[in-house]
Amino acid sequence: MLIGGIEAGGTKMVCAVGDENGVIQDRVSFPTRQPDETFADMIAYYKDKDIKALGIGCFGPLDLNRKSETYGYITKTPKPGWNNCDIVGVFKEALGVPVGFDTDVNGAVLGEVTWGAAKGLDSAIYITIGTGVGVGVYVNGGLLHGLVHPEAGHILLMRHPKDTYEGKCPFHKTCMEGLAAGPSIEARWGRKGVELADRDEVWELEAYYIAQAVTDYILAYSPQKIILWGGVMHQEKLFGMIRKEVQRQLNGYVAHEMITDKIDEYIVPPALGEDPGILGAIKLGLDALG
Repeated sequence: MLIGGIEAGGTKMVCAVGDENGVIQDRVSFPTRQPDETFADMIAYYKDKDIKALGIGCFGPLDLNRKSETYGYITKTPKPGWNNCDIVGVFKEALGVPVGFDTDVNGAVLGEVTWGAAKGLDSAIYITIGTGVGVGVYVNGGLLHGLVHPEAGHILLMRHPKDTYEGKCPFHKTCMEGLAAGPSIEARWGRKGVELADRDEVWELEAYYIAQAVTDYILAYSPQKIILWGGVMHQEKLFGMIRKEVQRQLNGYVAHEMITDKIDEYIVPPALGEDPGILGAIKLGLDALG
């Protein structure tokens, strides 16, 4: 059985076809332009693929309330031309198959829970730290929704005592995205993160902020696994620094062996490499079949 998956990003749309075992058979990507021309490319790709369902993990904000008149819409996004865009409706009408829909990061955590680092667990957090910060939350055996959907990349943080940078986020300044995302590194230090690999003070500060957010997620969600990825996390030494800083900040309060003794197994990179998002989209499609 073939299932389509779309990882819908602000820069590119990754389209793939896979099976119920999470094996990707084919994939392609298209630049994200205006909706009409971008949809035309994606619909043409799927027309001869004989997919039984489609899953979409999408940039947001999104309307995920199935009782809402605008369920399946991208809502007030800063992406020009994509405000109030009925992405689910377009594909349902064009392809005539069930469509699963969620945020891109919820899709990524679903991929890791189904086939990756969190397989077999009923709770996990997926955090991507790159141009922005996104957090996918899987708790009690399902993706977390509520009033809208988690925006935990904007959790407010305490500034490091030695950090004088005001923060990059136009909404909150000192949220996680404002203090720890790639653009904030460049704004604070005057160079991109990839050019600062040998500057320990850069990554000590980064580890402080990421660990502070992770500590908050542990206390709020109590996940069984925390998966960190995104462009910033390609700085491999960050993992060890973040683990150590999380232990310091928790200060023994959560006395579980996964934190006290096995934190290397608790805070990890994705097992699916660069594919959690697209595989999660395929799983969203599988789940849409009911």
